[in-house]
Amino acid sequence: MIKIETKRFKELSLDELYSILQLRSAVFVVEQDCVYQDLDGKDTTAIHILGKKDGQVVAYTRIFAPGDYFKEASIGRVAVKKAERKFGYGREIMLASIKAVQDYYNESKIHLSAQTYLTKFYTSLGFVHHGEGYLEDGIPHIAMIKTR
Repeated sequence: MIKIETKRFKELSLDELYSILQLRSAVFVVEQDCVYQDLDGKDTTAIHILGKKDGQVVAYTRIFAPGDYFKEASIGRVAVKKAERKFGYGREIMLASIKAVQDYYNESKIHLSAQTYLTKFYTSLGFVHHGEGYLEDGIPHIAMIKTR
């Protein structure tokens, strides 16, 4: 089990920020061999959902209010440390993120840009395919929407 913490950007400690960026880099840049601009200028407006185990960030997402990233409220940068994926932390961090969208923004409609290979996982959480697939940073994605 992980301890979930929800923080605005200014509430993050330097150690937490470093750990988040390290996790995102390990998953999205190194593991997926994808060169892209992770530091996109949006972290300062996001709410950060941290999943900690033994004080270390092992799971993470960031959420946005409607209009901050997409028209709908959204969840992005979903990442779980590779060695920790067998424990169900992806589901835990996503459920916490869905709840955080409802708590912070009073929204039930949530958008995410899902890597296509994870659509079965997101479908199990109530997300539905929306539109055609597309490439984002060279990786196949599809828009998915969850309503209550």
